[in-house]
Amino acid sequence: MNAAGSTLRNGPAAWGHVAKLFHWLSAVLILFLVGYGWWMTHLVERAGRLIHYQLHSVIGWYVLLLIALRLAWRAFNPAPPLPAELPRWERATAHAAHWMLYVLMFVVSISGWMVADTFRQPIEATLFGLVPVPHLVDASHRSYREAMEATHLVSSYVLLGLVAVHAAAALRHHFFRKNGVLRRMAWGV
Repeated sequence: MNAAGSTLRNGPAAWGHVAKLFHWLSAVLILFLVGYGWWMTHLVERAGRLIHYQLHSVIGWYVLLLIALRLAWRAFNPAPPLPAELPRWERATAHAAHWMLYVLMFVVSISGWMVADTFRQPIEATLFGLVPVPHLVDASHRSYREAMEATHLVSSYVLLGLVAVHAAAALRHHFFRKNGVLRRMAWGV
């Protein structure tokens, strides 16, 4: 395999460029969506919110696609092993936290999709201008809208909290453990 190909795939000491792109793009978009979602529901006048819900939903559908691509890529590109000196409980916790991040990303995305479908006028979109986004639910499910919104809201904040813990753990590894875990996801490696 050539040098360019070897940097695309995950290696024994670092994540490959594709995994890094998926990771950092997901992180930026998720942080944007949580912040934008809070802003549009708390600060925008109610009459002007629909355009913001539309934008929020469209970006959310792209994030869901990105997460699916990310998982597919990971299925064929195993994660670099954690440092051998880490205690077993710490490795188990790291693996559990990573999978919980994926589960929460899906729960947030799917619940948001369902909320978008239960507007009086469901939000319509096409991905890449070609693929229409299907509706998961229809107006007959409007009575469940509050539960869907609550699920979307709570799971978004739980996801944000877990992202904060994830970032804090990476910084702990970098500054206190000095074991290179954070550098594996950095671009210069």
